[in-house]
This record gives sequence, C-alpha cells and structure tokens, in this order.
Amino acid sequence: MAARSHSSLAPAFALAYALLVAYACLHPLTGWRDSGLPAFDWLWAPWPKYFILEDLLFNILGYLPLGLLLAAALPAQWRFARKALVAALLAGLFSFGLEALQNYLPSRVASNLDLGGNAAGGLLGALAGARWGGALLGPQGRLQRWRARSVIGGRSGEAGLVLIGLWLLGQLGATDLVFASGDLRSLLGIPAPLPFRPERFIAFDTALTASGLLAIGLFVRCMTRGASPLPVLAVIALGIGAKSLATWIFFEPGAPLAWLTPGAERGLVIGGALLLPALLLPRLAQHAIAGTSLLLATALVNLIPENPYLPFDRRLAGFSNVFSFHGLTGLVDSLWPYAALAYLSALGLWRGEHLAAAPASAQPAPRRRARR
Repeated sequence: MAARSHSSLAPAFALAYALLVAYACLHPLTGWRDSGLPAFDWLWAPWPKYFILEDLLFNILGYLPLGLLLAAALPAQWRFARKALVAALLAGLFSFGLEALQNYLPSRVASNLDLGGNAAGGLLGALAGARWGGALLGPQGRLQRWRARSVIGGRSGEAGLVLIGLWLLGQLGATDLVFASGDLRSLLGIPAPLPFRPERFIAFDTALTASGLLAIGLFVRCMTRGASPLPVLAVIALGIGAKSLATWIFFEPGAPLAWLTPGAERGLVIGGALLLPALLLPRLAQHAIAGTSLLLATALVNLIPENPYLPFDRRLAGFSNVFSFHGLTGLVDSLWPYAALAYLSALGLWRGEHLAAAPASAQPAPRRRARR
C-alpha cells in the first residue's frame, strides 16, 4: 500500500491544539453580550503606548506550535513557500476569529496587538513546520516511525497520544498535587469536604500520588506495543518535569520541587513499587488495574483538603495570559480522567485482541514441523 502524502498525526495534533487555544482565548465562556461597539473597531485601534512584554511573548509562543502543526499537516508534495504561507494564513485567520469573538465577552478585550503577536507566532511556527515538520511528523518522520513501532495502530493510538499530551498539559496547572486530575470542586465551585489537618493531608497525598502514578503508568502501557518500560518511564519523567516547572512559575520561584511534600514523596515510592511488578502482568490485568487506579485517584482528589502552605503567586494574577492558561489547564486537568476512562473502555471493546495478546518479545517463535 502506498504511503499517504501526509501524516495522520499532524492533523490530529493540530485540531487538538487549536481547540485548546480556542478555549484559552475564550475562557471563561460566560456573559456573552453585544457591547454596542462596531464589531471590528478594535482592529483599527491605535497601537497601545504601554503593553506587557510577557503577554506579547506568551502570544507568540502560544501560536508557534499551531503554525508548526498546521504546516506539518499540509500535503508533503507542496513546496516550502506554499506550505509556510498557507499555514501562517490559517493561523492568522484563526486568531482573527477568536479576537473577534472576544469582543462579545465582558472578561476579554479584543486587541490588534494580540492579533499581531499571534500571527507572528503562527508565521514562525509555519516556517519551522514547512522546513522540519515532515522530518518530525511526516509519513517517514521520526515521530511517525516511533509511533508505528511503539504505539498501537489506528485511531486508537492517535487518541491515546492526544490524551497523553493533554495529561502532560494538565500537569502544568496551578495545583500543588502531582499526578492528580479529575478535581471537579474548582470547576463546580464546591468547597473541600474535609478541613485541613497535616496528618490527614499527608495520608491523602500519599494515596493520591501512588494511585495516580500507577494509573498513568498502566495507561501508557495499555496503548503501547512490546514489553519495554521506556515509554512509561519517559511519560512519568515528563510529568514530573512539567509539575516542577509549574511549581517554579506559579508557586515558589527558585523552588521547583516544592510540590515534593512528605505525602508526595511517599506516594512516589509506593506507586513505583506497585507499578514495576504491574508492568509484568498480562495486558488484561494491566487494563483493569489502570481503570481502577484512575477511579481511586479521581475520588481522592475530590476529597483531599486544600493545602494552605503553598499559595498561588499573586504577582501573576495581573497577566491576562496567565488567567487564560490557568483556565485551560484547570479544565483539562478536571476532565482528563473521565476521558481516559472512556478511552480505556473503548480500547477494551475495539481492540480486545491487543489487550489479550502477549508482548511480542514474550511470544515463543513458531515451531517448524520436522520433515520425515
């Protein structure tokens, strides 16, 4: 069968990233109204005398991956200039549409400066994607070869990779809990059901971290081929790195490991001790334990008391992009385990043969019948 002219990974990633950007730009999606001003009056407004450089850089960096993914999703036979131009134009039009919608949200301000920063980021990403996108995401690219070798095939594998990316994004949220997702309290405005006590918080933190580590480790195993633990360890390491970065930015500048509380430390040890032997179990058992661990971790994160000793850095509250990013990561972090449970259920229904099959490295070679 001839290879397709473009990778199916890039369109899936581009669509997922575009949806995330749209939510971040339109968060909190409430209070829609007509301001009475001309719909595109902001587009011709004078250039602002004062602006926050960090916000402008955030806009550029936020749209850079979108331009890259859009360029990588375009047909491989297109020339460099055509791919870069079309991808940059799509990113710019997408930003223009979101800025126009912001004009109808009381908590957002449409800005030609934001549009310029977004368009610049999309252009830079489009140039990078037109140049290197094929080598990374193309049919014969590195990521595509790794995906064919290490991840289950079809849409199931693509959906699993998107969910892993969303889980990593959730670890960048402004929460001090590691490997914890599914907290609906902040999303629904529900207070913590239990008051804070040090011994109670440590116990919850330990159980939550251990079950969360076991859940994400086995979730990765359920969507990968073979028996190598490297993909599992890589995702866990990336998650710890993302949580450390978020802690350094949002909570304790200069102390990226402030999230490593006594409970989290114990939970990592216990979760690791449970995960290592679980990686040797049959796939069906791993699938069941992954779902059970996800349910347990989700229940615990909705019961754990609030930690009053690691407050959010209020200096960042004035940055509009921090508000958008916090809303985005909060939504992803709150809904991720429910999407992951649905994925595991679908994986069991649609790809039962993958779960029931033993790893290729563990299957004995077929015997040849000796000739008489």
